[in-house]
Amino acid sequence: MSDLTTAEVMELLKGLEPSVRAELDALLLAGDAPLWVPQPGPQTLAMQSQADIVFYGGAAGGGKTDLLLGLCLTEQQHSIIFRRQAVQLTGIEERMTRILGTRDGYNSQDGIWRLPGGRVMELGSVKEPGDWIKYQGRAHDLKGFDEICHFTELQFRSLIGWLRTDNPNIRQRVVCAGNPPTDPEGEWVKRFWAPWLEPSHPNPAKPGELRWFVTNEKGEDQEVPGPEPVMVGDDMVRPKSRTFIPSSVNDNLFLLSTGYKATLQALPEPLRSKMLSGDFNAGASDPAWQVIPTEWAKAAQGRWKERDTKGTMTAMGFDPARGGIDKSCLAPRHGNWFDRLISAPGAVTKDGPTAAAFVVPYVRDGAPICVDSIGIGSSALDFMVGLNLHVFAVNAAEGSTAMTKAGNLRFRNRRAEMYWRLREALDPTAPDPIALPPDPELLADLTAVRYKVVTMGRLAALQMLSKDDIREMLGRSPDKGDAVAMTFVEGLPAAGAHRGHYEEPEAPDWRM
Repeated sequence: MSDLTTAEVMELLKGLEPSVRAELDALLLAGDAPLWVPQPGPQTLAMQSQADIVFYGGAAGGGKTDLLLGLCLTEQQHSIIFRRQAVQLTGIEERMTRILGTRDGYNSQDGIWRLPGGRVMELGSVKEPGDWIKYQGRAHDLKGFDEICHFTELQFRSLIGWLRTDNPNIRQRVVCAGNPPTDPEGEWVKRFWAPWLEPSHPNPAKPGELRWFVTNEKGEDQEVPGPEPVMVGDDMVRPKSRTFIPSSVNDNLFLLSTGYKATLQALPEPLRSKMLSGDFNAGASDPAWQVIPTEWAKAAQGRWKERDTKGTMTAMGFDPARGGIDKSCLAPRHGNWFDRLISAPGAVTKDGPTAAAFVVPYVRDGAPICVDSIGIGSSALDFMVGLNLHVFAVNAAEGSTAMTKAGNLRFRNRRAEMYWRLREALDPTAPDPIALPPDPELLADLTAVRYKVVTMGRLAALQMLSKDDIREMLGRSPDKGDAVAMTFVEGLPAAGAHRGHYEEPEAPDWRM
């Protein structure tokens, strides 16, 4: 029987007489039967996986929420399950009530459920990007995420940071459940589980296979050969393992009998491919006010090829960060081709001198350095001007007198101008559209920008979503997108037009 598929088991059960099925139910529920058992197949594999971080799901209907609740009931001692919004926790409450047959032990005010056997399950939500701070320092041996693609990457990484227990007999684990992302903000999930979900990954992983990762000195994920501790800087670090286990409605004995599969089959594309087949690469439907269509950005990255001869550097976009989790980013532009972006932790550019030291080694051919002239960028700009570098100040809030190519709309400010000019340069119908390096973070940055039409005098004008709003959406600053977009501001001088150009022969290895 263990070799039968879920569909085959369903056919056998359908053939049983009602009295026999009733007797089978009584046997299963008699005696010391556990409160919950996993269904054979992917759900059992996910429950038994030894990975530190498991992603289970892909397609809809594979028993994702049940897996999280089952672990709380049978394996873990003190668990917490997160949904992005508190209202979404209702479904989890109702499903646990059905499993237990009662709500006894549940305090809906605190979101704490005291379960049989002394186990505890909490329910949490992080609607706003910074809401993860509410759970800072609170220990749990299971961190569960229902619909992981709804969370920002910062929320997820911050929340799993306090995974711990004082009971050596209880394993610690992170289990994520979810479907493919339906908007660009969830694309980080594909990066996090890239060996399983990115078709272009150079070393793809099989479902359920364990891969090990550490965070390197640049703050990036780095895959390592195995679980043995490795040196990161001056510290010995134990790698954490990850895996992805796909599931679908075909693996769910209960939903197969309800007609749910037919419901999924009736969905429009690309939602049908995402929910029925768990296709992480099915085309997403862009929001109506998205500035840069996702397919345009992907096409630009598809056009990109490594160059031995790069040609004249025509501009360098520089989006500086000062400490914190943000990164400083350089975007080297050579006409309609961008070289790979260069990023470094914000601590590298903590003030004007360190910002200039970061930029100077990469500038070539007297290219103008486009840098933000307000906020944290002002110090960097002042110092680079003092060094007589070829600097072009970009004040995103400054008014713009430019118009769209069609001549029917003005720009509210420089930010609107540079992002719409970038959109026009990405238009696949243009004579020579630009090529961008393959970079998932850059793709997410560019496709997160939204616009609206406002009135300026008697004319309509385009206004972009602010950088702070995008930061809330992504859970991080859109450093790479802004660095690229700044090279499209109006009035950019030609390379070599500045007599005080300065170059260093060697550049540190910050390239990403």
